[in-house]
Amino acid sequence: MIRSLTVVSVVGWFVLSEVGAAYPEPYQPTEDAQVLQRLSFRASDPVAHELDSLRTNLRRNPRDLESAVKLATRYIEQGRSEGDPRFLGQAQAVLSPWWSEPTPPPAALLLRATIRQNAHEFNEALIDLDQVLAAEPNNAQAWLTKASILQVQARYDEARRACQRLTRLASAHVLLGCLSDIAGVTGQSMKSRELLRQVLSETPLSGREHIWVATILAETASRTGAIREAEKSFAEAFKVGTKDQYLLGAYADFLLDQCRYQDVMSLLRSETKADGLLLRLALAEQALKLPIFQNHTAELAARFTAARERGTTVHVREEARFTLALLHDARRALPLAQANWKVQREPADARILLESALTAKNSPAAQPVLDWMTSNHVEDVHLQQLAKQIQKAPF
Repeated sequence: MIRSLTVVSVVGWFVLSEVGAAYPEPYQPTEDAQVLQRLSFRASDPVAHELDSLRTNLRRNPRDLESAVKLATRYIEQGRSEGDPRFLGQAQAVLSPWWSEPTPPPAALLLRATIRQNAHEFNEALIDLDQVLAAEPNNAQAWLTKASILQVQARYDEARRACQRLTRLASAHVLLGCLSDIAGVTGQSMKSRELLRQVLSETPLSGREHIWVATILAETASRTGAIREAEKSFAEAFKVGTKDQYLLGAYADFLLDQCRYQDVMSLLRSETKADGLLLRLALAEQALKLPIFQNHTAELAARFTAARERGTTVHVREEARFTLALLHDARRALPLAQANWKVQREPADARILLESALTAKNSPAAQPVLDWMTSNHVEDVHLQQLAKQIQKAPF
């Protein structure tokens, strides 16, 4: 999962990579009257009026950078909220006048990096961010997005340095959140949780910031077996009332680990648009032996097939989990989990690789994760249990 708080516009972190699909290629309509997307806004919604105004401005002047940046940002926000990848395609289309330029304006570059981040084009996104920072060394959002990507790639020292550049550029709680997220997966979970609790109790936070900090705390607590604190922190995140796909996925995983399958059903019954959330719902249905599990399994299989045909790699972690847990095919799941590990290295990526290696009875395949756990002093009760099983296995 990719997590990063947006400092400048404070719109949360963009996480379609985990619970949604890859963004499609920008679609070019054949006629002006063609409907491209019906957004989830009422006509009286101020956001709908703002979007209409921005689209009107861009139709008159497609190279109006300010309007393009505002509209693309809104599309990305909506995609994050709805779990609908088409919004990212629309954001890219809005940025098309600058997308292929060798040196786009920094504002357009930053959004291009965000879209590439969500497509798991991490190296390309980092190149974009470095261009932004060469032009604007004090761009806090660029540093935070860079830190997020570097963390996903397990380049923790570089990620910390990127976080530290926020010292004079962002609020203290943003810096602490950035550093605590890294600390929570590199052997400093206790300190991470202490700092995050302090932020939540002592700092006035916006809604998105509150979700961001509380979710980091919840996941860190869950990984270290502090179940009550994790539950409390997830509840704290949900208090904001803003729909957030990352939070839904993280809480669903927590509930699945606690065998609270009915709670997963209640949480995700109406959240089937995003692949990752449908996968978690199907896992709960399978555990409850509900017939609809078969329908959702077939639908997920079709979605993953379509993703492969498009040549996207965003779904690999979810496809590995689907193949192992729903199709019960460890031999097919293992290479998917290995391919995913080459791209991103977060605890969830480590877990599916260890589970696949264990079920496939292939302990050498688990070695990269075991090495990662040792070198980074990873504190994760599920990973530690899997590692012990693999090390004791007779194969």
